Amino acid sequence: MVHTPVLARITAAVSGITLLMTLGACSSPQPSSSNPTNTSTSADAGSVTLFTPADGITISQRTPLNKWAKLVPQITSDLKKQGVEKQNIDTVVSSDLDEQSQQLQDWVVKHVTNLKDGSSAAKHSTLIVAPAPQTNVSSRQYGDYVTQPIVKDAQDSERHEAESRMRSALQLARKSGMHIVLVSNTIDGFTPDAFVQCSTPEQIGELQANMLVSKLDLDKVSKGNPKAVEVLLPYTHADDAKESDTAEINDAFAKEAFQGVWKVLRPYYEQGKVYSPSGTLSRETTNEDWTHVAFDLNEKDGTAKTIEDRIPTVTKDDDSVPTKIDGIIAMNDAVASSVVSKLVSMGYTGSSADINPSITIPSIVGNIAGHKDLLRKSVPDPAKSPANDTQSQHDDSSANSSSTQNDHNSRWPVITGYGSYADTIPQVVNGKQWMTGLEDRGKLSMDIAKTCIRLNREKGLDGLSFIAKQAIAGVTVPTVHEELNAVSAGNLKTTLIDTGYITMAEAGL
Repeated sequence: MVHTPVLARITAAVSGITLLMTLGACSSPQPSSSNPTNTSTSADAGSVTLFTPADGITISQRTPLNKWAKLVPQITSDLKKQGVEKQNIDTVVSSDLDEQSQQLQDWVVKHVTNLKDGSSAAKHSTLIVAPAPQTNVSSRQYGDYVTQPIVKDAQDSERHEAESRMRSALQLARKSGMHIVLVSNTIDGFTPDAFVQCSTPEQIGELQANMLVSKLDLDKVSKGNPKAVEVLLPYTHADDAKESDTAEINDAFAKEAFQGVWKVLRPYYEQGKVYSPSGTLSRETTNEDWTHVAFDLNEKDGTAKTIEDRIPTVTKDDDSVPTKIDGIIAMNDAVASSVVSKLVSMGYTGSSADINPSITIPSIVGNIAGHKDLLRKSVPDPAKSPANDTQSQHDDSSANSSSTQNDHNSRWPVITGYGSYADTIPQVVNGKQWMTGLEDRGKLSMDIAKTCIRLNREKGLDGLSFIAKQAIAGVTVPTVHEELNAVSAGNLKTTLIDTGYITMAEAGL
């Protein structure tokens, strides 16, 4: 595709403005704050235009709940609630950064050229821009809003051109008086008026690790009876990608995700409270060893093969004995679903509800249906593991040792994921998957709407509870931040059903 050079387009815009000023031409302004029919309140609310990527598609066609197609209408609705007139809200959806940068440039050039001399319309206008990121099969499985790691590749000239075009368009919009809010990802060399921080790979890893620690109550675990935990870290191999830099992009995402997991779990491995049955993790593991737990998502049956390798069934005294496993961090719901299927076929039984005997599947279902509350009461493990329940699995002379070991080792582990796929929520209900996670779309949407109103009314962002300060490329930027939602059986109803994310039927009820 041949692109109009950035300089030529921007020069054309400036020339157009100069010509209008010289001839005294009067072009009609956009129907935003300058519309005389608007009330003062709606006029102050101004106009908002959203530029977002199209929805991503996962390899299995399963869909995480956090999609652009869900967030954009919600932002539009919340903007209306905040006083922005329907005709003053516009949306533009793009397939990739190249198309997005051209659409943004054309929009800015057109609107800046049409501004009246001395018009204040631009000052009451905000552009919400979610730069289309570089994604792949693996990273798309976490949802559309994940902040992708920035990977610079000198060979990717097309993306550099698109970034340059977008940066120039945003700078022109800023110069005209418009406000800029970036969502999820930033543009190198441009500082927005506000940045909306969604989930990062590190935060996703940290969330799941913390939930695992809480569920297994690792702080009370004894070194004499350690927990067996595995981490499955999916990535996409470069040979399966079209772009030359895909391997680096995927590596960056997987590496950051592991940093979040290891930040939480490392102390427990160092203290001997947790061990890896496969030996892929140990007290000597560092952030740079993330490749030890990574597996190629595009490999046929990659998740199932990885489970077989990490926790194989062993033969002892002519009996098949499963490997003890207490927890598996699967990183996203697509992987978690494959883990569940594989463990069932390997003979593991029960559910995560069994790990805390005070919680049963009927009580989970009753809680989600709104009939009762879940009561959690931790049940401490013995200080020492039974014979045959250690990592080395020593022989036991008792007659029923093989059967006892088999029953104990085949107990269902805690499995974590992320993305809150509608078709995997029933796994959370039945206890096969302990938790999933997602951004709080409702809060983020309202935060974005309130931010735009403040900017359009030129009141600044001080005093907003959801605004923090974050350094972006060395510059402190007001940042919208909400904690990620960890969803388990106990709060699934209030988090996903009551909020309208899914229906009771989709939850398997």
